[in-house]
Amino acid sequence: MQNKLHNRPQEEQEEITLGKTKDVAVGVPAITSSIQHMLKYMKPGEALKASLKINQKKGFDCPGCAWPDPDDDRSSVGEYCENGIKAIAEERTSKKITADFFTKHSVQEMSEWDDFTIGKKGRLTEPMYLPKGATNYEKISWDHAFKKLGDKLKNLASPNEAIFYTSGRTSNEAAFLYQLFVREYGTNNLPDCSNMCHESSGVGLSGTVGIGKGSVTLQDLHEAEVIMVMGQNPGTNHPRMLNALEKCKENGGKIIAVNPLPEAGLMKYVNPQSPLKILKGGVALSDIFLQVRANGDVALLKSLLKLLYDAEQKNPGTVFDLDFIKNKTAGYDALIENIKDVNALDLAIDAGVPFEKVEEAAQLLIENKKIIICWAMGITQHENGVANVQEIVNLLLVKGSIGKPGAGTCPVRGHSNVQGDRTMGIWESPPQSLLDKIESTFGFTPPQEHGYHVVDAIKAMHEGKGKVFFAMGGNFLSATPDTDYTAEALQKCEMTVHVSTKLNRSHLIHGQEALIFPCLGRMDDDVQESGEQFVTVENSMGVVHSSQGIFKPCADTLLSEPKIVAELAKATLGENSKIDWDNMVANYDNIRNAIESTIPGFENYNERVRQPAGFYLPNGSRTGNFTTSNNKANFTINEVPENKLQDKQLYMITNRSHDQYNTTVYGMADRYRGIKNGRRVVLINPQDLKELGLKHKQNVHIRSHYNGEERLAKNFTLISYPIARKTVGTYFPETNVLVPINQMAKRSHTPASKGIVISLEAAV
Repeated sequence: MQNKLHNRPQEEQEEITLGKTKDVAVGVPAITSSIQHMLKYMKPGEALKASLKINQKKGFDCPGCAWPDPDDDRSSVGEYCENGIKAIAEERTSKKITADFFTKHSVQEMSEWDDFTIGKKGRLTEPMYLPKGATNYEKISWDHAFKKLGDKLKNLASPNEAIFYTSGRTSNEAAFLYQLFVREYGTNNLPDCSNMCHESSGVGLSGTVGIGKGSVTLQDLHEAEVIMVMGQNPGTNHPRMLNALEKCKENGGKIIAVNPLPEAGLMKYVNPQSPLKILKGGVALSDIFLQVRANGDVALLKSLLKLLYDAEQKNPGTVFDLDFIKNKTAGYDALIENIKDVNALDLAIDAGVPFEKVEEAAQLLIENKKIIICWAMGITQHENGVANVQEIVNLLLVKGSIGKPGAGTCPVRGHSNVQGDRTMGIWESPPQSLLDKIESTFGFTPPQEHGYHVVDAIKAMHEGKGKVFFAMGGNFLSATPDTDYTAEALQKCEMTVHVSTKLNRSHLIHGQEALIFPCLGRMDDDVQESGEQFVTVENSMGVVHSSQGIFKPCADTLLSEPKIVAELAKATLGENSKIDWDNMVANYDNIRNAIESTIPGFENYNERVRQPAGFYLPNGSRTGNFTTSNNKANFTINEVPENKLQDKQLYMITNRSHDQYNTTVYGMADRYRGIKNGRRVVLINPQDLKELGLKHKQNVHIRSHYNGEERLAKNFTLISYPIARKTVGTYFPETNVLVPINQMAKRSHTPASKGIVISLEAAV
């Protein structure tokens, strides 16, 4: 049955209401919003208990972002942010979805609801099955469901016809078992959400400093003299990061914000944990705001590098760290040859930033050495996303600002364990060392051929090469590019399977057959044969720590993710498996022992992770021991991207609203940007609006252009907004339909959803 393809079920114009944009983040409004969400969706007693346990030592890890917790003392009443509270309110909602719900509502009917409505229906409680040609999901037993999927996998012509996706919510224990099963089954088809967000960071950092992770700790942010925040909106996406920026400011540090939008969280912050700071109205964060145009980052960074080079030439040895460059790096001469004759003014113009602002920022970099550069998807989701990251590394290396306290790289990861999943081996392109270790530890030879990343997986399904799609968490359709193409790909599968806590759109755009496996959430008690279990996660800064459920599950029928993997492995591999799956899940210590035997850095895993704050994984770039092929940190040459806009064309970037995390929509308002009652909006510079002959609040269609292909998204409201020139902002997933399947970052294959060429058409 062909259901509605779009992640935009209603295309009529929304009645958008506009309020005042904010220049202050968090504070009392965040406290009020948090309390309202908890009381609306949770029982008051549970809301209080959860607020006292979230992100605490021996508590549970927030199912939202991967921002690290303090190593030492933590706020006993507020070690969370507004979006963290929204995440736990979603997960611990009092609403439940049973088999009766699916009897009453057909897949076609549900597919016409918007994402907000779908997500608010409640927790899934029973495994469900959609037979071929059926209109409604129906109840199925766990045994029958595992047998059905296991038989399907066994009967494929090749294991490579199956695709196993992972979201960043999955724990270390579940992720390790999952990749182990998939590889014993016989494929490396392990695409994950990293492919769509920070893959460019991993590729760019691995080649330059030897590890695809950031080098800094939370304490480094406090000690930094300068922090650059690039392509990131911490006030919405990582609000607890604002605490670290505030401490940097209190210690005398300076902050440079680089972004097309003047986000509230980059301007001023009111710490909700301090009544005195609330009364004082907070602290100004950004000392300098560089309003870069879409994909102007390489031009901006190269302009800064040239200004630093000029200053170094005037006073040799006072700007660049020449000892560090000589002893720790390679490629310096080639870099200097590349930048010595460029024109810093022309580059600033290309970046869309006033030159005097660039000079002001350069002066801060000239005068200081403890420099941290933080970034998120505004840097990575470009065709030249890897080059963006490499140019960041260039700037840090000339200053010697990697491998020392208060300095380094800081890619700010999204979902709570997305970094840990990669550490556990969720990787379509695994290093040979991992495959060899799996073979020596478990006694089977894993597949050597690399598998599909996300975009290749979508193409394989669309071409009929991928016949079974299994998702360990996530909302694949809403997260991926080219929505219509991806929907068609999923519908061409013979079977789609989703392990989920809540209903989402991916359950409704399905293969010929479909299964839903309801699982425990981060806050749920996990009891196995040996008793109550805990899981572990890795945060953005490489700290591995425990997470312990605190509530009785909403239904006795829920299984944990490790248990689901083990039962699926038994149903698929049977007696041919080399692994005792029952023993693995009987006590998660057994999984951690297996991880210790396989993954470097996990020595004495069970002992160390029981320490209250967990432990740090080894990180050569943090200590200045670069594990590249030449044991040096490598400078790179990155060319400035060409501006490809034609007359009346603009670059579109996709953003989150403040009432959203990843694909989960918590509400229909964007408090900081003053937008209410809808999400189909286009933020556009007033001068661009005038030049195009369009008007504020006008209804328009958006058309994207790529290699002769055009894609259309209808009925959006234009909002005059102080965004960078020639750049428009929209929300995802509403405009994912405009992101071409073939437009992605070179080398990392990340969809380039921050640099889509579009034109606007007045709706008739």
